[in-house]
Amino acid sequence: MSKTTRAAVPNDDGPSPRSCDLAPLPVDHERLRRAVREILIAVGEDPDREGLLDTPDRVARMYAEIFAGLHTDPAIYLQKTFTQKHDEMVLVKDIEFSSMCEHHLLPFSGKAHIAYLPNGQIVGLSKLARVVDAVACRPQVQERMTENIADLVMTHLKARGVGVVIEASHSCMTIRGVRKPAAMTITSSMRGGFLDNPATRAEMMALVFGK
Repeated sequence: MSKTTRAAVPNDDGPSPRSCDLAPLPVDHERLRRAVREILIAVGEDPDREGLLDTPDRVARMYAEIFAGLHTDPAIYLQKTFTQKHDEMVLVKDIEFSSMCEHHLLPFSGKAHIAYLPNGQIVGLSKLARVVDAVACRPQVQERMTENIADLVMTHLKARGVGVVIEASHSCMTIRGVRKPAAMTITSSMRGGFLDNPATRAEMMALVFGK
């Protein structure tokens, strides 16, 4: 569950979404099925044995689900704002997400933390979770994901500052290659007051990491 810190904002009109809780992406199912079947053959498997018979179809449906954000504009979730005089930090932390590394097509997952300094306008809290959802549900790298979320919130809320921190475990690093299962990747992107004011940035980090 995501946690909210110092958020003087109204309840939103719906629950925070599960990761990639979007309408499935329209994909070429038949082409995907053929491709998966060829992969199975290429690695020396028999795609016609009982356990694999329906695998190409399952994988096609899976890609339609986990890439559901590919043709979704995350900005749509930031269009409706509320006028509110609140000039201190709003932080939503521990927004769980799953994404797909574009380098190996293996999943990475973790938590996003988003803070912003309102400039007379606030947004429903679950909308920040939906932005994370839409940005994550596509072939992605964590560094770009962090930057994109920060830019979206800064631009569409016209905030005085935005801070985004993402911490994630990448299966392309934990189950292959160097195989370091305990490794975590942390990225941050700061804008406005969070970039220019070390005290504001330090306050956010303390609230996120409890130090």
